[in-house]
Amino acid sequence: MLTLHTKIAHADAIAARLVLPYELREKCRLRATLDSGEDVAVFTVRGTVLRDGDLLTGEDRRVIQVVAAPEPTYKVTCADAHALLRCAFHLGNRHTQAQVGDGFLRIRADAVLKEMLAGLGATVAEEQAAFEPESGAYGGGHGHHHDGNPLAPIPLRQKIHRPGDPQ
Repeated sequence: MLTLHTKIAHADAIAARLVLPYELREKCRLRATLDSGEDVAVFTVRGTVLRDGDLLTGEDRRVIQVVAAPEPTYKVTCADAHALLRCAFHLGNRHTQAQVGDGFLRIRADAVLKEMLAGLGATVAEEQAAFEPESGAYGGGHGHHHDGNPLAPIPLRQKIHRPGDPQ
């Protein structure tokens, strides 16, 4: 079985694609099937999120491209930016993962959130779409790749410095 454990920035050829919904792209240990039918094992550092277009490789050097699978989502739009910002605030207040687009938000389908957003004046449309939520303030949203090196470990605990903390 092919084991994938290293992200790379570019490749001359892609051997196969790994199509996964967001929920599975968040897992650090995963057994999955490529679009070619081959079974693979994916091993990443805890906290790693595979994004659409990421390139992975393993010992045999074949390159596999991660593809975000379409899944049930809601596309949230509003009449103006202020109303959309209010929706984003209320989603964040509920720790809801959200994708921020040009004039819209996208969330996983959830009937309770749909009702709340409609109550805030939003238009909520059901759609099958790739879900790529924001990584969050502490989610390692940087865009660089670990080209050719296994994914580096991240600290299990990280001190968050607050303004009132002594230097």
